[in-house]
Amino acid sequence: MKIKALIFDVNETLLDTQKLKEKINLQLDNPLGFQVWFSKLLHYSLVENATDNHHDFSEVAFATLKMTANYFGKKLPENHIKSTLHLISKLPAYPEVMSALKVFKEDYRLIALTNGNQYTAEAQLKYAKISEYFDRIYSVDVVGKFKPHQSTYNKVLCDFKLEEGEAMMVAAHGWDIAGAQNAGLKTAFIAREGKNLYPLAGSSDYVAKDLKELSKMLKNKA
Repeated sequence: MKIKALIFDVNETLLDTQKLKEKINLQLDNPLGFQVWFSKLLHYSLVENATDNHHDFSEVAFATLKMTANYFGKKLPENHIKSTLHLISKLPAYPEVMSALKVFKEDYRLIALTNGNQYTAEAQLKYAKISEYFDRIYSVDVVGKFKPHQSTYNKVLCDFKLEEGEAMMVAAHGWDIAGAQNAGLKTAFIAREGKNLYPLAGSSDYVAKDLKELSKMLKNKA
């Protein structure tokens, strides 16, 4: 089945979180601070799914950064946590992203799908100067579940009237790839530094070091 649409994860797939990573590591005085926080953020988003709750992702981010600070024996004032997390809306795109999106746009509909709230998602892509390439920007808030819940991917398929095999999820996270596979989508894993596929899930249809390499793969496949 021919691919008609590419669905992109945002953070760490399109946008470089290094600036946020450095800030969190500095505040927590630990080089693993960001990693521990981000793992907690994903963990408790799944807790939200499992308990049929749905707080805004920024609320979960705030709560888990506070938890992470406690874990490292730090007491961060709430205004410090808020100012730190505000950096999420001011992240640059990876160097190859804009040119790759231009290439993708020639052949596919482009959709962004993020766990972040709608306001933040739109602000992020506008700041990174890539919002114009997307046919639509989705927050999972529209279904009240965080990725990798199947309903998040299904919402995009339904709105765009796509069959499962006509869409491909592009992400730098193994959990996102596993979720998209479970929903029947084709997948492309972007192997950013330190990122890995989940070994117990099925293999991704494509594995590329960045979006430029993926664009070449898809052009050659056409």
